[in-house]
Amino acid sequence: MNWSDDGIVLGGRRFGEGGLILDVLTATRGRRSGLVYGGASRRRRAQFEAGNTVALSWSGRLDDQLGRFDVAEARRDRASRLLEDAAALSAVAAITSILRASMNEGDAAGSSLYEATAVLLDELEHPHIWPALYVRWELGLLSALGFGLDLEECAISGANDGLTHVSPKTGRAVRGSEAEDYIDRLLALPDFLLRPAADVKPGDIAAGLKLTGHFLENRLFAAVHRGVPPERDRLVLRLMSKT
Repeated sequence: MNWSDDGIVLGGRRFGEGGLILDVLTATRGRRSGLVYGGASRRRRAQFEAGNTVALSWSGRLDDQLGRFDVAEARRDRASRLLEDAAALSAVAAITSILRASMNEGDAAGSSLYEATAVLLDELEHPHIWPALYVRWELGLLSALGFGLDLEECAISGANDGLTHVSPKTGRAVRGSEAEDYIDRLLALPDFLLRPAADVKPGDIAAGLKLTGHFLENRLFAAVHRGVPPERDRLVLRLMSKT
């Protein structure tokens, strides 16, 4: 069997003498792995930095077994452009680690995340834009992998306006005015997660990260019996130090 696709590099691990087992998020086949002969060499190492997009071909006996990748030059060499931006590099590490930890080999749901992930990685060169995109990406990740939140209407009144909070138990949105007796137990819902054109106000990024982080930990990663990757924790600390 063989196929060709574009893939976002999620990381890799050495195999034998000079080999590399490369993990990628492909455009049409979800998360995939393959052996790259000579991929761990100094000459080729930069090509396989996390966050780069590469054109690759896979070949193997069976689709569900480890095959071989033949990899062309990077289509998007993002890593080298971000070397002077510690926050952006931290975001690359968080994005790729979350994808590796949350999806199994061949998980087709990953294909729906490819375009959004590529857009987010491209925007990491714009420090005033990407933190909000990152929070939206985590919200989209939860939805794509089957753990989406219900932000369409208030769980109490059914109204679809004035939504300000989310129940940490149900993942459903509520109006703060409808839940005054237990509002301190709810998670704040920043307006920019409901309306793409909304301004990002002070405190919104922190609130958004707390919201998505709760459901990443207690739904997505709890379902696969793993903890949230530490790379995300480091990114959150870095972003909070900037606010």
